[in-house]
Amino acid sequence: MRRFFKWLAVGLLLLVGGALAIFWQSDRDPAAMKAKYGSAASQFVDIGDGLSVHARDEGKRDGRIIVLVHGSNASLHTWEPWVKRLGSTYRIISMDMPGHGLTGPNPKRDYHYSVFVDVVDKVTEKLGVAKFTIGGNSMGGGIAWHYAVAHPDRVEGLILVDAAGAPRWESKTTPIGFRIARMPVIKELARVITPRSLFESSLKASVSNQAIVTPTAVDRYWDLNLYPGNRQATMDRFALVHNVEPAGKTALAAIKVPTLIMWGEEDGLIPVANAKWFADAIAGSQTVIYPKIGHIPMEETPDQSAADVMQ
Repeated sequence: MRRFFKWLAVGLLLLVGGALAIFWQSDRDPAAMKAKYGSAASQFVDIGDGLSVHARDEGKRDGRIIVLVHGSNASLHTWEPWVKRLGSTYRIISMDMPGHGLTGPNPKRDYHYSVFVDVVDKVTEKLGVAKFTIGGNSMGGGIAWHYAVAHPDRVEGLILVDAAGAPRWESKTTPIGFRIARMPVIKELARVITPRSLFESSLKASVSNQAIVTPTAVDRYWDLNLYPGNRQATMDRFALVHNVEPAGKTALAAIKVPTLIMWGEEDGLIPVANAKWFADAIAGSQTVIYPKIGHIPMEETPDQSAADVMQ
């Protein structure tokens, strides 16, 4: 029996060693990533405490301002379809949250919602913006409503796109990347073993419109996850007991600005029932449900979702 466990241990070591040899992924070069995924509109806003936030300030300079916040393991690039369609009318500010995109990790390794809210506040102040509509998808939707509650004096409107934060919800299908990030031993390996196929399968599981799962989109998710420090940041974030701090109807009832709730009917990550919960909690809000659409309507149905924002 002792010999059996010895050989079992050897076999497991060989298996892990083989996986590391085949699937090991080193961090991407940050300069190369900034050259590839930055743009003429990209700027890096120093907000102190070692954080320099990648942001884009685009569109009509004298237009009403919309600030957009991406979801978990995404980046500001998720809003490019809206920037393209709304930029002639609105001034649009998007940013990579700490631990995401070209911003990279928070030196303090703190990824609570209060930190993200503070980032939005400091970036917009640095850009000289006093009042704005704030919108967000998934985790970014959670950041958006947290911001609206914390800073009602600065918010003119709220857009929740398949937003996180309803107190009770169950995913129909959780993408494999999210499941791995919560597995005690496997998540340690995920810091160095992150194959491209993992991001492709996670993106496919998140959307209903599979046409947006292009090689370019998968490469972007994969590359930016490999930006130095972002993988560790993901593990730190998912390790938080209350990563998505649930909303309370009393808190949300304080939101008095025009609110648009947008949801993909086939969202398997944050089911559409959550749209009604938010609608009940925020008086006077409007809701739009998109048939045959999943978790990221701004990418899956950009024409219609952008038109609904315009309305």
